[in-house]
Parts: sequence; C-alpha cells; structure tokens
Amino acid sequence: MPVIRMLSRVVSQMQQSPACGCWLLAVPARFLGTLPRQVQSDASFHSVSFSEIDHPRILITGGLGQLGVGLANFLRKRFGKQNVILSDIRKPPNHIFHSGPFIYSDILDYKHLREVVVNNRITWLFHYSALLSAVGETNVSLARAVNITGLHNVLDVAAEHSLRLFVPSSIGAFGPTSPRNPTPDLCIQRPRTIYGVSKVHAELMGEYYCYRYGLDFRCLRYPGIISADTQPGGGTTDYAVQMFHDAAKNGKFECNLKPTTRLPMMYIDDCLRATLEVMEAPADSLSMRTYNISAMSFTPEELAQEVLKHVPEFQMTYNVDSVRQAIADSWPMNLDDSTARKDWGWKHDFDLPELVTTMMNFHGSDTRVAQAN
Repeated sequence: MPVIRMLSRVVSQMQQSPACGCWLLAVPARFLGTLPRQVQSDASFHSVSFSEIDHPRILITGGLGQLGVGLANFLRKRFGKQNVILSDIRKPPNHIFHSGPFIYSDILDYKHLREVVVNNRITWLFHYSALLSAVGETNVSLARAVNITGLHNVLDVAAEHSLRLFVPSSIGAFGPTSPRNPTPDLCIQRPRTIYGVSKVHAELMGEYYCYRYGLDFRCLRYPGIISADTQPGGGTTDYAVQMFHDAAKNGKFECNLKPTTRLPMMYIDDCLRATLEVMEAPADSLSMRTYNISAMSFTPEELAQEVLKHVPEFQMTYNVDSVRQAIADSWPMNLDDSTARKDWGWKHDFDLPELVTTMMNFHGSDTRVAQAN
C-alpha cells in the first residue's frame, strides 16, 4: 500500500475512534512516522477494542511481585485461566506455577518480549516489572535499567502490536514540592528517588506514545497497597503490611517511620478492581491517561490503634530509617482522585476499620491471642 494512502487511512481511523483520547486528529499525517523499532507492516496504530474479540489475551510482566499474582488470579476469574499469562525472570513457587500459565520473560530482552507477545497472541499487557522505592535507592543502576529501559521495550512492543497497555504509577511520582494534602492529578512532580523519576518518565512516555502512535495506554497512580497473602516488597509504605504480619505473629512491631507520617493506602482488592475497571473503560470516557486513585490515608499511630482492637497486647516501637522517612515526607498525604470517580466511576470499598479486620482475620490474630492467654 502506498505510504500516503496508508497514513491517510490511519489518520482517518483515529479521527473516527481515537484510541487514546489524545486528539490525534490534530497531528498532521507527515508526523505519524514508524515506531522506534517497528517491523514494517500494514497494521494500523489502534488498539483492538474489547468488543472486537471474545476476551483479551493477557500478559503480566513482573508477575511474582506483590501485585502480579493477585492480579492474575483476579483476571483469570474474569477471562478464564488460559487467557492470563504470568511472567517473571524468577522461578515461581509450585502453587503459582500450577495455578495457570507461567512463562519466563525478561523485559530487558526486547526480541524475546516480542516473541512472547506474538506467540501467545497477547492483546492486553500489564507491566508490573519494577524495583520499588527503598530497594531502588540501594541499586540505582539496576533500577534505571529495569524501570526505564524495560519500560521502553514494553512501549515499543505494545505500540507495534496494537496492545492495550497498563503501567502502574505511584504516589512516588510526586516530590516535596508537590501539593501534599490533597495532591491533584495534575501538579508539579519533582520526585527525589530513582523509583519516582522512573514513574514520572513512564507516565510521560506512555502519554507521548498515545499521542504520537495511538497506543492505548492507561495508568493509575497507586497509593500504598496492602495485601494479606504477600510479603513486603521493599516499598516505603510496606511498613503497614509488616505490622500486620508481626502483630499476628508475636504481638510486637518496630516501625521505621515516625508515628505521625500520613500516607495514602488501599487494600489490594480495591486496587485490582480499579485496575480492571480502568482497562475496561471506554476510551472516550477517559479525559486523561494517568489517574490518581485512593481509598484512605492513615499514620502508623492510627493503624496501631486499630490493630489494638484485635490484639489488645500489641506493642509498637519506633526505629526511624532516615532514608525511608525522607521518602515518605516527600510523598502525598492524601490523593485527590475525584477525576477517576467522575470519568469511570471509581469507588473504593475498604476503609481503615474494614482493612484491619480483614488483615487480622487472615493472619489469625484471634488464635494467637487465645494461645497467649
């Protein structure tokens, strides 16, 4: 097909149904060049809509992290076990390996990532591979490679193969000069961690690919995520997850943040539901491509008071980690997620009391307290 005719058809399709809500029709055809590493083809640059197929074929990168396994289980209930592929560079435990499709996939290996997408007919990609905040500060070069170079590979593959791409962002994308209480969707972002810098980079690159190539990019800024069945993963907000583990196990916890450090948090069930809801939202309902979402905000002291209702002898001490505290002090105290609630109907289910009750029931606090007595 002649180049001019192909570009005209692409622009026409974007005018009729813009995949990214970024007003691509304003971009002259001569600027719609090939993707950085795109194989030349006759494919148009629009994502396959959910209505065009029976179900999405899903790949989750970084699947053995805090959120990947839970997301896979959640999506498998919705779309079927065989349609959701978990991937990582680590060997999975037996129960995860046997729970559904699992493959080795290294996001730093661009050629292999393309092969995975093509061979498995992937249509949706959830990109969870990342080094978290505190861990990233101890190995900046690795964090830069995984969080930035890996993202570039994912963006190119997703755009080339017309995938719908979800990349999580974080409260870490904000910095000490951002408004903290509340923090709006659009404001100054000057993070002071490699993790935060990489998340701002991901937001901007994803939105650029949406504008430039029509990539159906979607992103949520997660607060601290609390999950009952996973271990802390090296994030600054993970003190809350560790508190539940230690309270149920021995009734004691040493906190590495100050007692008055307020941060936004969310239970994992709300997080997973929000992720699916934004992925299924019609493109024309999205006024932006990166949204804040939130559920609650609390301090270590407030969380401890709630835990005491379930474990009356619970004791918490403080040994403040200066690195983690500096990170927490640069992050939002509350997220303004009113745009997500307006655009695609986001609504959380878990507040602090429900969160603590759910977590302590999971960890069997009643059994431990009874044995102690």
